[in-house]
Amino acid sequence: MATLKEKRTCGQRCEDFGRFVWNSDTGTMFGRTPEKWVYISLYYVAFYVIMTGLFSLAIWTLMYTLDPYTPDYQDRLTSPGVMVWPPTYIEEDVVLSYNMSDKASQRKMSNCLSNFLKPYNDTSQQSNCNCTRGEYFKQEKFEAPHHTKYSCRFTQSMLGRCSGLDDPMFGYNGTMPCVIIKMNRIINFLPNNGTGMAPHLNCTILSGHDNIDMIEYFPTNGTFDLSYFPYYGKLAQPTYVNPLVAVKFHLVKEREAKIQCRVVAHNIAYQDSYEPYQGKVVFLLKALK
Repeated sequence: MATLKEKRTCGQRCEDFGRFVWNSDTGTMFGRTPEKWVYISLYYVAFYVIMTGLFSLAIWTLMYTLDPYTPDYQDRLTSPGVMVWPPTYIEEDVVLSYNMSDKASQRKMSNCLSNFLKPYNDTSQQSNCNCTRGEYFKQEKFEAPHHTKYSCRFTQSMLGRCSGLDDPMFGYNGTMPCVIIKMNRIINFLPNNGTGMAPHLNCTILSGHDNIDMIEYFPTNGTFDLSYFPYYGKLAQPTYVNPLVAVKFHLVKEREAKIQCRVVAHNIAYQDSYEPYQGKVVFLLKALK
């Protein structure tokens, strides 16, 4: 019959642990001699030094092969998105609603446009150059200062009656409000694939046809001039600004309409139901009294 294991006291357990930490009979510390501890420490130091070196080499190789000015892979849309200002959203819909009798409502819309157009004033655009209209502004080399490329000038005054220079309220104190349409940037994108025709904006009334008497575009014909393409990226063109098109709507009767503004170009898609802002933007324009 097996004998029961002798129960050890707390003092005996402490004595055993102390002997494990340092055993004077065998000269071991934590079960190994100091010499073996030195060998193990050197091994792990060498191991982690080599692993750190390999990791650093892999990161350096990756960064060396990347072009800081142009992404190797772009998972963005092949067609640019389109946005409208003032950007007032109700859930997922864009609703531009203001009250002609409420100055606070008018200022909210006009201030939004004024802040948006600050980079387009003459002072901010002074460093950009006047480009040849109707032609792509292709730049193979970094000839601008600080190893950058030149950007074309787009001034606030090019938006005509919707520039806010003559009418700081942008028409929101009456029935002729202005909206500004911006096409998002895609690096190296050339609209129309070199056909020579600049993309232009076309706004159609989806509902409330009788409530809009006239639509005006600024610049003329709502054109996004070819000289603003291609875009080479923020690092290459730090002073680049998006070309804009302003639209002034003349509201009548019930002063409410649902509008679609689409950028018309050969290679800009707009019918993808999964990308509602690809190539177009739909919004509700409403003037309350």
